[in-house]
Amino acid sequence: MADGEAPSGRGDSELEHLRARIAALEAERLPPRHHRVRAFFSAVLIFLGCVLAPLSLVAAWTSSIVGDTSRYVDTVAPLASDKDVQNAVANRVTDAVMQHLDLPDLLSGVAPPDRPLVDKALGKVGDSLESAVKSFVHDKAEAVVASDTFERIWTEANRRIHSAVDEALTGSGEGTIQLTDDTVTVDLGPVVEQVKKRLVDSGLTVAANIPEIHTSITVVKSDDIGKVKTYFRLLQLLGFWLPVISVLLVAAGVYLSAHRRKVLVAAALCFAFAALVLGIVLTVFRDVYLDALPSGVNQPAAGSVYDTLIRYLRAGVRMVVTLGVVVAIAAWLSGPGRWATGLRQMWHSGIGAARSSADRLGMRTGPVGPFVHRFRTWITWILVGAAVLAFVLWSYPTGWVIVGLALALLFALTVVDFLVEEEGAGPGAAGDGGGPGASGDEGGPGPAGGPADGAKEGLAP
Repeated sequence: MADGEAPSGRGDSELEHLRARIAALEAERLPPRHHRVRAFFSAVLIFLGCVLAPLSLVAAWTSSIVGDTSRYVDTVAPLASDKDVQNAVANRVTDAVMQHLDLPDLLSGVAPPDRPLVDKALGKVGDSLESAVKSFVHDKAEAVVASDTFERIWTEANRRIHSAVDEALTGSGEGTIQLTDDTVTVDLGPVVEQVKKRLVDSGLTVAANIPEIHTSITVVKSDDIGKVKTYFRLLQLLGFWLPVISVLLVAAGVYLSAHRRKVLVAAALCFAFAALVLGIVLTVFRDVYLDALPSGVNQPAAGSVYDTLIRYLRAGVRMVVTLGVVVAIAAWLSGPGRWATGLRQMWHSGIGAARSSADRLGMRTGPVGPFVHRFRTWITWILVGAAVLAFVLWSYPTGWVIVGLALALLFALTVVDFLVEEEGAGPGAAGDGGGPGASGDEGGPGPAGGPADGAKEGLAP
């Protein structure tokens, strides 16, 4: 029986081993409780960070408009050359001048000095004369607003009264920009003075008798400005911290996750999508805002003002969308997926072929190649850190800035990969020493990381 029991013992042992293996596989498939808790908090943090992303953009834009004079001037300067705004200003100035222009005094210069005769003549040609004079004044007003003088007046005035913008949005102050009855207006007094001067120079000397006029043009009008003022002040105070908090929340969520690379890709795309939603809202709100304006407000000019005021906010939206997509692509390319690994293999094969061709032409890296090979991981992370630092220190990065930094980093990583050479590798062997198989274990993020990462972690997508 002893001989017959041995196989039974071996069978029981194999059965127990298979059961243990199945239990281990099931344990791997069902994450521990603390992993589920971490996943929950990771999702919550990323969700909060993405929700705060649009508010962060609005807060940063608000803070820059109020806190940075040059930024504010750069924002409103294009309005001086906008045709719709120029037409609205010319019409408003013309109406103000015509209200103070005395037609009888104008006729007295060409008619007999007899007031009854002047009044009689004015009664016959009054309407035609008024229309002709109004057309003449409007031409002079258009000439003023289309000139460099108006652009200079507009820019200098906005630079001087930048500090009054905050007062305007809080309903106080007596600067050029004021807020009264839920309406933001701009004083056109200096423009009227320029028109008066041109009228006098053109022979309409009666215009010199026009008193000082402080007419204005409506920039923004809304019944909800009183409510918006409170939110504006809050966003102004959070202008710097809200974007930082948003990014830190997303970063903390990625750090807590069990599969950080996959979660980073998803979080970056969600962050970009949240910013894209803000861009869509800005476009939709434009039509809603213009439809709600009173009939007396020039809608084309109001639309131009709206587009100009939020153009940097839209630039911020494009920047965040671009940043999210670039981060997601970089995280995906550095992962073990089949497509990512294949792309890295083709990338390194191309660089290896170029390096082999350079070796055959007698171009040697000397001691630089082994040095780069030894400290490749450090060099890679230093380059990544430099790109991140450049982005952080850039005053107002745009989407093109993100693309430029990403391409510069990719070029730098390509140079590093080209220079890599194992110590002691002879001529013609540099492609093997620095090729995909040898350097993959030290590959950093992005295409510089060798495909050996995929071999170590598996090729499953």
